[in-house]
Order: sequence, then structure tokens, then C-alpha cells
Amino acid sequence: MKIINAVIMMICLLASQALAASPAKPASKSRSNLPITIKSNELSTDNKGKTAIFKGKVVAKQGDITIYADTLNVNYGDENNDVEKIESNGNVRIVQGNRIGTSAHAVYDSKLGKITLTGNPKVMQGADTISGKIITIFIDEEKSAVSGDGDSRVITIIHPPARKGNAGSR
Repeated sequence: MKIINAVIMMICLLASQALAASPAKPASKSRSNLPITIKSNELSTDNKGKTAIFKGKVVAKQGDITIYADTLNVNYGDENNDVEKIESNGNVRIVQGNRIGTSAHAVYDSKLGKITLTGNPKVMQGADTISGKIITIFIDEEKSAVSGDGDSRVITIIHPPARKGNAGSR
């Protein structure tokens, strides 16, 4: 159950914090009591190695949040089998309502309290989007950072809301 709660926390925080134009909110505590369903073609666990690996069309769902990936790797810590790191690989898509995050790779590091999206990461909310080389969400600080490099710049597209009474006039 700790694995899924960490996955869902990753999803919820990504969706609520990644867009700079959207106010950051902590994960909903009421969601953690909802049932979690993970579907995959395969599951392998290694208690000695403290890992669980879901493979093949992975879909993890809790409440209104769903994460899709080709694989989901969970690494446990030495104390209380707490989740240390969760890696989602291949066609990563995180959906909550009208918010969608996509990337080739996502890593949740519980010790550092951050989520890192790489591999053409993009977060969309409605028509607004943000993309770059790396999107990092700092969970405990309710902050996010998007970085680019020489070939990949940070791109943010924000559509201002239409104003009543001014539509079509100049």
C-alpha cells in the first residue's frame, strides 16, 4: 500500500504544482484512503533487493488520478520498507482532470522530496502548456523548476481567459 500511496502522491503533486500559472496545493489527504488499482502485464518483486517492477501497459489509478507507463519500478528503503524511489519509464502520462503531464521518464525521490520529469517533458492544463529539458517539482517546498539547454529551451504557453464584454472589440 505504501508503494501506491507514493505513486499517487507523485501524480497528485505533479498535476497540482507543475504549471507555474496554477497555485501549488499539497496532495489531498482524503485521496490516500481511496482504493488503488494497478494493472500491468507483469509484476515481479524482489524482497531481498527491495524492489517491485510493474511491466507492460501499466495503469495506476486512485480516485481522479491515473498514471500510465510502460514500466513502473519501486525501490524500498531499509527502514520500515518505506518507498525511497519510484521510476516510471516509457510513454509516461499522468492525468488528473484537465491536467496532463507527459515524459519518457519520471523519478520520484522521497528522501529529496522531488519529482523529476525527463525525456521531452510537458505539462498541460487545459490549453496552457509548459515544456523544457527537465521539469522538477519540489514537493515539500511547493515549488517547481523547468530548465532547458542549448537545444531545448523552456517554452510556456498561457492562454489568458476571455474577458466578458470585450469579445471581438478593440
